[in-house]
Amino acid sequence: MRMGVAPRSRRRGGRGLRMFIGTMAAAAAVAGCGLESASGTVLAAEPGSIQHYDSLDGVKITVAAKDFTEQLILGNMLSIILSAAGADVTNMTNTPGSFGVRQALVSGDADVVPEYTGTGWINYLGHEDPIRGAEAQWRAVNEEDQANGLTWLPPAPMNNTYAFAIRESAAERLGVTRLSDLATLPRSELTFCVESEFASRNDGFVPMLEAYGLSRDQLGDVTTLDTGVIYTATANGDCNFGEVFTTDGRIPALDLRVLEDDKQFFPLYNLTEVVNSELLAKHPELAEIFGQLNPKLTNDVMLALNARVDNDGEDPALVARSWLVKEGLLS
Repeated sequence: MRMGVAPRSRRRGGRGLRMFIGTMAAAAAVAGCGLESASGTVLAAEPGSIQHYDSLDGVKITVAAKDFTEQLILGNMLSIILSAAGADVTNMTNTPGSFGVRQALVSGDADVVPEYTGTGWINYLGHEDPIRGAEAQWRAVNEEDQANGLTWLPPAPMNNTYAFAIRESAAERLGVTRLSDLATLPRSELTFCVESEFASRNDGFVPMLEAYGLSRDQLGDVTTLDTGVIYTATANGDCNFGEVFTTDGRIPALDLRVLEDDKQFFPLYNLTEVVNSELLAKHPELAEIFGQLNPKLTNDVMLALNARVDNDGEDPALVARSWLVKEGLLS
């Protein structure tokens, strides 16, 4: 799967969807519209705490999601839930790229997508600076995206953002749990692995150091690596601190500890569903349905689900359904 690579691209700042509409349309055409699921199937499940709604019987709803592990799980999760609730669901999980999914949503080819508040604010709406606070960031992106006919539902606790991780043995030896602890360490221990894009972002490496009272010349070795290599390099001790994404399944698999961003430097990428506003107005029960799901989606939950796919080789759709049944949302 593409965990680690695709999240990097979805966080890249831009001038917003309005400035990229022609590029996205061309890209969609090259990719055969980029709107087909790998399988197109929706796994069967019965209602649980999420009930069947007669009002959704026969209502056609298309779910789109991106083409990396976390989104494969989430897209199938939303598809299975909506089908069990009564809708006639088309599953376009595995659509290539953030802007492919966004174009499907804006054009009306998709009705519901799992998305991240920071992605909406920075990538699609073109803002350079994030808004601090999960609720404030959600409210801001939801209010502005209403002009595009889209509604962002109240988000999950899950926040798939940047972080630094350290292998557990080194964390115990150095006594570090927070990014603030870095300022207490000697230069020889301040070794980092980062990706090239992160090293130059305005919400990346150097500004993060400054926020935590450090400068580049106070550090030891800083190694630039591809995103996927950083996890194993950190686990192997090639550096003490590696740049990671907070819900990546390799974190538990490699026994890494994510350091708390105690000054809340990094942008928030809380997960939620973005829904076509016209569909939501006709079927407000959709907010009720996802209001049962979202509070259960935490970083720990997503770490475990991603690990089942990336490390254990399980199928994302089966992982999604088994978790929904285990939680009693479906049966």
